[in-house]
Amino acid sequence: MVVSALQIVGLLIGGAGMIGTLAVTAMPQWRVSAFIENNIIVFETIWEGLWMHCIRQANIRMQCKVYDSVLALPLDLQASRGLMCVGSALSFLAFVFAITGMKCTLCAQSSCRDKGYVILTAGLLFVLSGVVALIPVCWVANTIISDFYNPLVNAAQKRELGEALYLGWVAALCLIAAGAIFCSFFRCCEKTRSYGYSAPTHYSTHSQHKKTESSYSKSQYV
Repeated sequence: MVVSALQIVGLLIGGAGMIGTLAVTAMPQWRVSAFIENNIIVFETIWEGLWMHCIRQANIRMQCKVYDSVLALPLDLQASRGLMCVGSALSFLAFVFAITGMKCTLCAQSSCRDKGYVILTAGLLFVLSGVVALIPVCWVANTIISDFYNPLVNAAQKRELGEALYLGWVAALCLIAAGAIFCSFFRCCEKTRSYGYSAPTHYSTHSQHKKTESSYSKSQYV
């Protein structure tokens, strides 16, 4: 009962991390315009994401435009595109493996060991997807902070951390936590399986000893 509950918790955390990773990949709020010094246009907000940039003005609906060229993007955003797509694919694959290998799913006795390896694969994929998603988020955040405190960068070009970066950190931690849960569950299964295999041997030895003792008593009686 406890094992099934732990698997469900890991699946829910991993699912939340997967949804968060997909949302972060699509969100435009990676880099947000900063209002400092002479940049006092407080009625206009600029968002820059991996796929598009948006401008939202007061009392006017938001307008977004897809980037005309990938090569025109900064290096961090170019790399973040590929890494976030890989992280999203890995998290989805890990979620599928986790559902397939959960103990609560019906399986034959001979396939339970195979499901343990499926659970281990899901855990490793969750951890890998969390690390892959964490790299671009930290890279973009470091670039934003460096440019913000760089006196050579124009104030109008400085940006602040957007909501997508904070959500990306949470999603990456959820993926890593889910992977740790599934990997620890596989280790517990291995210990339980090895203990279960040793029990019949002990029973067989005890039965053989009892049989030998019984035979000796009968021969001595005769």
